[in-house]
Amino acid sequence: MSPACSLTCTSEKLPDSKKTFVNCTDLPTLNATLHYTYYAFNTTLSVAFVAAPPSPEGWTAWAINPIATGMEGAQALLAHKSNGSLLVKKYNISSYFSIEETDKLAFDVWDLKVESGASGKYVIYASLQVPWSVEELNHVWQVGASATNGRPERHELAAENLASKETLQLVGQETVTWPTSPPPAPTDGTNSGSRRDVFICSLVGLLWFSLQLCSEFAEMI
Repeated sequence: MSPACSLTCTSEKLPDSKKTFVNCTDLPTLNATLHYTYYAFNTTLSVAFVAAPPSPEGWTAWAINPIATGMEGAQALLAHKSNGSLLVKKYNISSYFSIEETDKLAFDVWDLKVESGASGKYVIYASLQVPWSVEELNHVWQVGASATNGRPERHELAAENLASKETLQLVGQETVTWPTSPPPAPTDGTNSGSRRDVFICSLVGLLWFSLQLCSEFAEMI
């Protein structure tokens, strides 16, 4: 387990016992945690974001910002209840005054779902495609007290809400350089491009892995 992990997230039980992650971190605000695995051979990131909404009608969100370090420009996965059902949707936060639900974010996402966890927490699961050369991501997280007609209302502007952002290091953490089990891959038929990209990245990873073995073998002889 990564040295960044603390007792809280390492002892946390996710509702989906079939999903396991290499790393976890207690995020510095909003009593949130992030479990994640970075698959270096095909640059895929799998996550489970855990946080409790401020009220039963509230929402939680985890996002990656590909252009800045704050909320503006973030590509978000947001969970809330609608007619008693817990849902997770994709949102483009183009500005502090504009949040738009969307079918496609700036990066491909699959295996997206949300479950209720312990103590009223929401657990958002997702896998996403990371660009090949990226070694770290700007990520942000947030909670809000209400959602009206399926639309999240603005969150509080308290210090911990405004400080809910960090850099997530991919390189330097524990990663999966070669799969011990089938890696995550898009299953939605609308993401044929994603499947192709993951397949190509996997082939590149296979070539890299083969070259590493050859290099080590050459040094031995």
